[in-house]
Amino acid sequence: MRRIVFIVAFFLGLDAARGAESGEKFLVAVSNERSGDVSLIDGATRKVVDTIRVGKRPRGIAASADGKLLYVALSGSPIAGPPGKNAAAKEKELSPADRAADGIGVIDLATRKLLKVMPSGVDPEQFALSRDGAVMYIANEDTAEVSVLDLASGAIRKAIEVGDEPEGMNLSPDGKHVYVTCETRGEVFVIDMAKDESVAQFIVKGRPRSVAFLPDGSRAYVPAETLGTVSVVDTASQKVIDTIELPKGARPMGTLVSRDGSRLYVSAGRATYVYAVDTKTNAVVGHAKVGIRAWGIALSPDEKFLFVANGPSDDVSVVDVATMKEVERVKCGESPWGVVVVGKSE
Repeated sequence: MRRIVFIVAFFLGLDAARGAESGEKFLVAVSNERSGDVSLIDGATRKVVDTIRVGKRPRGIAASADGKLLYVALSGSPIAGPPGKNAAAKEKELSPADRAADGIGVIDLATRKLLKVMPSGVDPEQFALSRDGAVMYIANEDTAEVSVLDLASGAIRKAIEVGDEPEGMNLSPDGKHVYVTCETRGEVFVIDMAKDESVAQFIVKGRPRSVAFLPDGSRAYVPAETLGTVSVVDTASQKVIDTIELPKGARPMGTLVSRDGSRLYVSAGRATYVYAVDTKTNAVVGHAKVGIRAWGIALSPDEKFLFVANGPSDDVSVVDVATMKEVERVKCGESPWGVVVVGKSE
């Protein structure tokens, strides 16, 4: 019996040591599309410490600059698979949309409770926050618009017309533009935040799902899910200047660039991988096997670990970026979709 106690204590000690060695403590917040909640994972212990019910179809998720609030996009549109040959028939089988469920949920991380739901426009999927945290630009997938939400008043001040099925949203590093990727025809719109209007547009075929930037803003990276590639865009000319070919079978979805700009990370959807790309050579330099339909990705504050949301397997992969090996799986809610690293754990 003593031996069993000793072994258990030894492994518990290892787990505690791992947490102590990880440096800054933090939370990993995960939006779970099917269970309608947000999981909070302690970044040091890698345990779910809370689950917050938020509403229907939480997808896009981000934190306020001060780390006090979480924002999550909620949608009353029924869950449907990607368009295909039987798209019309499948659409008829879906339940009616619940437009009253659309909104931006606001979570207070101090109390870990949903404070309110703000207006969002129809079917919000992803969004981008202005640098000062005053304005949110929201992709309205079902209406081909971007809603501009004033966070102080809680009022939508404008709807900007874009292409069909807007999804990916990201703020340029200079804080002046929001890039919007539109799935159906592959348009990428560039919105001038001073004017609240689109000022540029280019095409990335193959269902672009997200966008990431080099820290200096000179390059943008846009994945094409159905082509298995990532387009490299010169942001001065808004032209595609190179194409990164991912391994066969890749279905690139999420994109993320390291703080120093040396690495681009790409989640590969149903290919169940996440890839590391050298941004100087645009070559794939590493890959990690993760869960099913890898989507949202986020880096730990020290950038030693990558957290990857795996939808159908209901878990989050933890990847050691030095070795590009999955070191752990964390079970959370149903169909994890988005991931953001924020704040400090208790």
